[in-house]
Amino acid sequence: MAHTTTTIKISASPDQVWKLLGGFNSLPDWLPSISSSELSEGGRVRHLADLDGEVIVERLEVFNDKERYYTYSIIKAPFPVTDYQATIRVHETADSETSLVEWSGTFTPVGISEEEAINLFHGLYEDGLKALGQAFKN
Repeated sequence: MAHTTTTIKISASPDQVWKLLGGFNSLPDWLPSISSSELSEGGRVRHLADLDGEVIVERLEVFNDKERYYTYSIIKAPFPVTDYQATIRVHETADSETSLVEWSGTFTPVGISEEEAINLFHGLYEDGLKALGQAFKN
């Protein structure tokens, strides 16, 4: 199983970052590559559309509002992996006005090398966190 993690420091309090990031339906609010998100199954499944019209369906596995993280799995996506599970977490730092956001995932490559799969998701996470950071720049 392959794994990747990326982080970013954001000049905003953990509560401010979690307020934007923590909604399972909030990806279109901060991730430019996602054009829409619709919830089903009582908010446990999100149906995403990217800018190319590709559909991605993800299931919320764990949600912890107090510790500011959620874990999700992919049910359906155009990615060449199986057994995908990822966690997005907002960490407190020594400075209460700065947050460390971490996005990590595990997955099994299908038809591509482990390195290619890691590079794919590391790039997606990195671009996503950069976009999140931009949401807090004035």
